[in-house]
Amino acid sequence: MNKPLQYSILACAIAQAFAIDASAQTQQAQTQQAAQAGPVAEVVVTGARTGGERAGVGGFSDAPLVDTPVSIDVFTRTQMQDLSIRSTTDAMRYDASVSDSYNAVGYAESFSIRGFTLDNDYSYRKDGFAIPGDTQIPLENKERIEVLKGLAGLTAGVATPGGILNYVTKRPTATPLREATVQVSERGTLYGAIDLGGRFADPRFGYRINVAAEDIHPYVAGANGDRQFISGAFDWQISPDALLQLDMDYQRKAQITAPGFQLIQNLYLPSGVSPKMLLNDQPWTKPVQTWDTNLGLRFEYKLAPDWLATVAANKHWFRRNDYTAFPYGCSNEGEGYYPGFCSNGDYDVYDYQSTGERKTPWGVQAQVHGKFATGRFRHELTVGASYDERHDSLGDDVYDYVGYSNIWHPLVSPQAAAGRTTGPVFERRTDQETAVFAQDIVKLTDDLTLHAGLRHVQLKRNQYDDTLDVPGYVHSDNSFTLPSLALVYAVAPGWNVYGALSHGLQNGGAAPFGTANQHQILAPARAHQAEIGAKADLGSALSLSASLFEIRQGLEYTDPNQTIPVLVGGATQYLNPYVRNGQETHRGLEVTAGGKASADLSWNLSLMALNTRQEGTGDPTLDGKRVTDVPAFKSTAWVEYAVPNVPDLKVDANWRYSGKKAFDVENSVFVPGYHVFGLGASYRLALAGTRVTVRGRVDNLFDKFYWGDVTPQLGGYLIPGAPRTFRLSAQVDF
Repeated sequence: MNKPLQYSILACAIAQAFAIDASAQTQQAQTQQAAQAGPVAEVVVTGARTGGERAGVGGFSDAPLVDTPVSIDVFTRTQMQDLSIRSTTDAMRYDASVSDSYNAVGYAESFSIRGFTLDNDYSYRKDGFAIPGDTQIPLENKERIEVLKGLAGLTAGVATPGGILNYVTKRPTATPLREATVQVSERGTLYGAIDLGGRFADPRFGYRINVAAEDIHPYVAGANGDRQFISGAFDWQISPDALLQLDMDYQRKAQITAPGFQLIQNLYLPSGVSPKMLLNDQPWTKPVQTWDTNLGLRFEYKLAPDWLATVAANKHWFRRNDYTAFPYGCSNEGEGYYPGFCSNGDYDVYDYQSTGERKTPWGVQAQVHGKFATGRFRHELTVGASYDERHDSLGDDVYDYVGYSNIWHPLVSPQAAAGRTTGPVFERRTDQETAVFAQDIVKLTDDLTLHAGLRHVQLKRNQYDDTLDVPGYVHSDNSFTLPSLALVYAVAPGWNVYGALSHGLQNGGAAPFGTANQHQILAPARAHQAEIGAKADLGSALSLSASLFEIRQGLEYTDPNQTIPVLVGGATQYLNPYVRNGQETHRGLEVTAGGKASADLSWNLSLMALNTRQEGTGDPTLDGKRVTDVPAFKSTAWVEYAVPNVPDLKVDANWRYSGKKAFDVENSVFVPGYHVFGLGASYRLALAGTRVTVRGRVDNLFDKFYWGDVTPQLGGYLIPGAPRTFRLSAQVDF
């Protein structure tokens, strides 16, 4: 999409907002009629850390966080507005349990929770359904982000042991909503968005429209791009007992990606480099292009006063053309380093192309949720079934050596021979996940509640394996039963303690690019978790969640002690295989707390202490070592002060700390810890009767250089944290 058309879409949306605003009084009258006709869906927005927060990710219906025996954090729409959060990366800075995991500028946002890297296919959820995490997930049409920490086997089935991110879609509002936002940031990134909501002439019908456009100029010089987004959500209150909901969205994004750095001689951290440097800076570099379309449908029917039946479905279409001038290894020094850069900063440049990639997951779920009593026991029962299917297609990529460059003195490399394109795109993998589940929340006494659940999962896979002597499809069929058991005890009003045992299930990891068995996906496996915790909800005064946990699963890694001959580009290379061997154990303490210290002072604190160990591999260079890219301690703190002498002016500050992290599975290299500080301010004013909120933020206030993300993926890479950046925005409520 060209820029004039991109900006025209945004301009039209703004004009539409003004046009619709003219009929606001009529809409309000219609809303009163709707109240007489029957109930309508209404979104309740809560402020930051005010207590009473709810989430659906911890069970099968929205429930107060204080009553849920799992660790959950929620970022509401109000919080995202107040903190100028435009991406999931912005939000996760405020949760110490979440870290970047090869979260490269211009590519997919990728995270880990409790030290486990999230699965791009199953750990990112939209209204509970798995969607690809292979690009920036848009937030313009999201009411909140729910972060479930720990196993999600009961509620989600297949997911990474660390947890899941669930994005809850905005729904139509009961009263007219007219909101426009513009922002400038970094090196001149321009962003604009419109949010419209309300009821139609027939008040049984509601709408929510979101439109956004972005001209991207990030802090990495040259990693430019653009993004366009549009979505619609519609409700039909068929009767007082029946509600039909539909949502759809489309996003196109194109941006040059910024690859990470490798170790010097595979031994030492690079020094004297800038986070603004683009290693992908070649005249023939193309942006990574992604297209996302999503369609969701949900029907609710009230069977009785305490019984609700729900049927929901979701379909997602994802396409990507992936291009990069890929930095990998060093051939200019001795026998070379693979991976690793030369001692003088030289690195090999490869022309990487993978076009026509497609992912098309879809799913459907039906459940009945209700309350009843048996004698003195009160039950909250959910029973249901789900079916999920995904189809992944790609071709053989282009990966041609074209020359070299230097991290201190960039050089131009020629592009690969003309005519080289991705091999025929065909379906490489099909997954089918069938599940039945049940959960009973039993009130044993006024103070003691039992949460008991079971999910039975049948997994079928049809995967193309090109590592076989005769490449072809490999079929697998596995079944797992995943129990979950927890007790919650109310020690005082607003205070609960809990203990929980649960099983989880995750697909095996995909062998990363550059390994001997790249693209091969390991078999699914079970994970185990034990957790005890305490929660408090004392209104605006205090919201608290603290937990001690242990998670165990099989260890997956690129084995540095094995090499396998592989034919690459007509030449034989000896590459390391990606394997599952031994076990990794994560034991940790997690605390999230917040509230109001006074009428003018709000605060929030998040911290995680994590001990990780690799065990049982039989390799003394690996056993007993820390898991890679996981700090032993991480914390983030935020305070906000409402200036009493200047009404509607708020200032805030934040501080993030991360301890050192192991770069490789052998723990031969560690990346130092870091402290990062930021400041923000907001001011609300009225202009010609229109409410305007102006917000400004500066991140990494002291412009500290640090390695924010280290990963063993793709041969081992380091991504610098963002330097000092600025954001200035204005939100207009019509």
